[in-house]
Order: sequence, then structure tokens, then C-alpha cells
Amino acid sequence: MASVTYRNVTKRWGDFAAVSNLSIEIPDGEFLVFVGPSGCGKSTSLRMLAGLEEITEGEILIGDRVVNNVAPKDRDIAMVFQSYALYPHMTVYDNMAFGLRLRRTPKQVIDERVREVAASLGIEMLLDRRPRQLSGGQRQRVAVGRAIVREPAVFLLDEPLSNLDAKLRVEARAFISKLHQRLGTTFIYVTHDQTEAMTMGQRIAVLRAGELMQIDTPSNLYEHPANIFVAGFIGSPAMNFFDNVLLTEEDGRMIVAADPYSLEVPEERYELYRPYLGKRVVFGIRPEDVHHPDYPPAGIIPAMGEANVDVVELMGNEKIVYLESEGKTILSRMDPRSDVRVGHRTGAVFNMANMHLFDPDTELALQ
Repeated sequence: MASVTYRNVTKRWGDFAAVSNLSIEIPDGEFLVFVGPSGCGKSTSLRMLAGLEEITEGEILIGDRVVNNVAPKDRDIAMVFQSYALYPHMTVYDNMAFGLRLRRTPKQVIDERVREVAASLGIEMLLDRRPRQLSGGQRQRVAVGRAIVREPAVFLLDEPLSNLDAKLRVEARAFISKLHQRLGTTFIYVTHDQTEAMTMGQRIAVLRAGELMQIDTPSNLYEHPANIFVAGFIGSPAMNFFDNVLLTEEDGRMIVAADPYSLEVPEERYELYRPYLGKRVVFGIRPEDVHHPDYPPAGIIPAMGEANVDVVELMGNEKIVYLESEGKTILSRMDPRSDVRVGHRTGAVFNMANMHLFDPDTELALQ
């Protein structure tokens, strides 16, 4: 087991910077997730750690050793790819044993490790099969098993669940999380799916265009996003944003003038936001903080509004409601009992306890 450190790491192809000045310290045994949209640099960051891409600038350390010029096979890492990368002509047993054979591990040790890991993954009955005879979920477990038998210091997983159907993805998320708990090894996981990131990572590094936007625990990313990008990327459906909003004061009350709404700011935030009075800001509110007036949760700080109902999606345990007001679409996650109908007008209760304000120029959170 080992820690991993990215120290001012940059990767360029010509004038294009895929990763820019990335600095992260990952403690031994942590489960860190790189998340972001396609092209943000998350897979490139992983491949540089694995030795599959050269580093343009900076250093990567595994433990206390700088590995910039260390061959991939000597870095004591194991990688699980999106495509699983299993050898089609080999059996499951031979696929799992291949890396150990390259290291000239004794046959008895190989056999013990392969059978032990296969049993722990529930694939011991598949050892004589070839990849074409396996389902997607079984192939995914074989790929993970091949990494485990090597007992590496660091596990790297590059979107390993993207080829699975929805049900298997949920099962595989839990399986990999339990595996990390059991092994206690450093896991670094890449995904574009923020649900995977939120449910699996102990910390999440959010990347955008090769730059680190924020690294924090899932709860802190959700509750205290550092900027508009993180606020909009973390959470599903995405946060609602009102641009060019005036923060003003009326009769001693601080008001967010988000046309056509005048929403009162909670009193405990007055001192925080006072320097921005009279200025334009970006107001953010998550769909789960926009409620039907008949079913507001207890303990919220309500601010009332109205809107037209544009689309209703019944999800069973909730309704995703698209509201329209003055040309602005507002998403709401309402109680399933809410009486909302397309084309009708409804009240909307904004929970201002969970509001967010951002600087429109820097896009940074006002916090």
C-alpha cells in the first residue's frame, strides 16, 4: 500500500494542455475519484500515474518515490480499464494469472492467489471459461480480480462500469466499495458519472478543461461548491441558476431580486453577503430545495413564488417538475403527492436555507 502525490503535474500535446499544474496528495488507503466531463483530463491524469503517458512538467510520487521515469511494470500499480482488456484466447484462470507469471511467481503461489481471489469475487466457477462466454458483469469481476491477485500498492480504475447496464452498475458500485473496505489499499477511480463519484469516493477531485476545480468530500462538494461549475456538475438534476440577480435591501431585509421573484436571504447570512449589497450576483438553488406549497419539509426557510408547469416526470418516489417563469426554466423535485399538471400554474417554495450565491465574473462561490 502507498500514498500518491501529484506535484504541479502538467501534460501537453503541442500547445494543448490536457492537464494543467495538478497538485493532489492522496493518503495511503484512500478512495479518490476523478470526475468531470469528457476531455477534462481525468483519464490522462490516471494514465500518467500508470506510466502510460509521459509527464510534461511536474512530478508524480508513489509513496516517497518519484516515478516519472519508472517503467509501468515497476510502479507497483494495477489498472482496470473501461474495456476490461481481457485476453480473448485465455481462460479466466490464465487471464488472472498472467501478470504473476510475468513476474515469475511460483506456480503454487499463483494457484492459491487466483483461487482465493476468484472465490472472494464469486467467479470461482468461471475459471475454465473464456471471456466471450461471460456476461459484462462477469468480465468486469475478472478484470478486477486480475488486478487484485497482484496485490499492488495502488489500484487504478478507468471508468470500469461504463459498459454495464443500469442494474449491474448499481451492484458493481457496491461491490467495488466493499472491495476497497476489505483490502484497505489506495484506489483511484475515474468516471464522468457524478452519481458514481458521490456514492463511492471518500474524496472527489472535480476537473474541468485540465484544471482542478475542487477536491473535497462528497458532502462538502454538494453543500459547499467552490464555484458555478462544481455546483452545476455535482447533483442530479443540476442546480438551478439565476443570472444577473441583484442583491438588495428592503426594510432591513436582504433580498435576492431574481426576476420575477423577490427572495429573502436568511438572517444568519447577512454579514457574509453584506459586502455584495447592490451588486449583481448569480443565485443558485437545487431542485430538491424547490417544493410544492402543500408539501414543504419541516425546518426549511421558505420563500414563495409561482410558475407554470411545463413538464412532469413521475419517478415513483418523487416528481421531477419543469417549471417555467418569465422564460426561465426551473427544475423541482417535488413530493409524489403534489398536484401538478402540465399547462397549469403552481406555487413553488424555495428553501433559502440552502441557497447559493456566486460572483458572476470569477464564478466563485460567495462563502
